[in-house]
Amino acid sequence: MSSTTDSIKNIHQGRNVKRFREMLGLKQEALALALGDDWSQKRVSLLEAKELIEEDLLAQVAAILKVPVEAIKNLDEDKAVNIIANTFTDFKDNASAINNNCALNFNPIEKWLEVIEENKKLYERLLASEQEKVEILKGKIE
Repeated sequence: MSSTTDSIKNIHQGRNVKRFREMLGLKQEALALALGDDWSQKRVSLLEAKELIEEDLLAQVAAILKVPVEAIKNLDEDKAVNIIANTFTDFKDNASAINNNCALNFNPIEKWLEVIEENKKLYERLLASEQEKVEILKGKIE
């Protein structure tokens, strides 16, 4: 078997969705809310357990997480850790490489502020949904 086939075989798309979701600080409930009414936290959990995810669903999740579909399809954490371990021998090399390779047009603070704003919107929608459920339950009790 070729190494290309091996690397494709070892990539777990559901686990990658989980990694990106967690990096963005999103809970499964928030992702479920963004995916639509048919989704729940449990269904997102099942999605994250799948090795392969259908193309259209993968595209939808990638759009919500604001990452390229290819990132979810190709992220191989073991290889990334191995590359980092073999590239940087100590902290000074690491800091020097980061300083030398930073793109001038990328401001990480602005990116985090965008992510925080998106998370805030998702949280507000999740909260509104929960408040709506409470009102429905109150109506049934009365």
